Amino acid sequence: MPRTAVVALGGNAITRPGQAGTHAEQAANAGAMATTVCALRDAGWGVIVVHGNGPQVGCLSIQQDAARQTVPVQPLFCLGAMTEGQLGSLLTLALHDACGGRLPAVVSVVTHVVVAADDPAFAHPTKPIGPFYDEQQARRLAAERNWTVAPDAERGYRRMVASPWPLRFLEHEAITGLIERGALVVAAGGGGVPVIEDGHAYRGVDAVVDKDLAAQRLATQLGADALVMVTDVAQVMLDYGTPHARPVTVMTADEAQHHLEDGQFPDGSMGPKVRAAIAFIRAGGRTAVITDSERAAHSLDQAVDGPAMGTRIVAASSSLDAAS
Repeated sequence: MPRTAVVALGGNAITRPGQAGTHAEQAANAGAMATTVCALRDAGWGVIVVHGNGPQVGCLSIQQDAARQTVPVQPLFCLGAMTEGQLGSLLTLALHDACGGRLPAVVSVVTHVVVAADDPAFAHPTKPIGPFYDEQQARRLAAERNWTVAPDAERGYRRMVASPWPLRFLEHEAITGLIERGALVVAAGGGGVPVIEDGHAYRGVDAVVDKDLAAQRLATQLGADALVMVTDVAQVMLDYGTPHARPVTVMTADEAQHHLEDGQFPDGSMGPKVRAAIAFIRAGGRTAVITDSERAAHSLDQAVDGPAMGTRIVAASSSLDAAS
């Protein structure tokens, strides 16, 4: 398999804060993300794109609920599959357009992720989906629809659902085959459709797997060389929000773990990305990057250094020179 990078794009990058989520808005945002992916592809990387779906699956859930008197409401894992197909199509068309006919194939794979039936996340929903509400709206909807709601990112309240740990992807061999044949693959959309083992079969379960952790699990399962997590900041910051805030260009997995344990990276912001980076490196990955879309296009270029490369997480101090 060629040197391979898994690139994780957030659902909020496709429907941005303040937008209504129209098709035109999502298509324009997907086009901007596709340009970044094509730059990595042109640099010689085989690329698997993983995308979030939080805003989209939340809005689809609202549509389902509003139409419940007319058509049957589908379970959450089905909505995940629907948005995986929708956003996979959106990104496929955007990638063909951005890459200007240079791609032999773009393939979007509806991907299933195995989770444990006894994962403690099912008892403590923490994954935000859908739009933001004020507290009064959120409490009313929670009572009417049996939702769990909670504050999110100091921007209001959102619906919270279970987010179990991803164990493995059922389609990883097919994805490997596609990459080996030169395809650019869109997979594990929204973290994948969560399923639990049921004897020799599988059945869907209502949850949303974290996109960054899913990207890490898929990258590790595929034996990818790099994991690139695209966010809305150029670099990871230490002491964020204080007068002592400072960006990080390179840190080892051990250093990242130390900062995580010190509370530098909260769960509601950079925590999942840092955890995913640490897990990827400790499972044998070479480089994990956290940065914005502008820098992501060149973040794996060995000639790029300093702020232009975002934040890289590597295995050990001896790897710093090779990674930068």
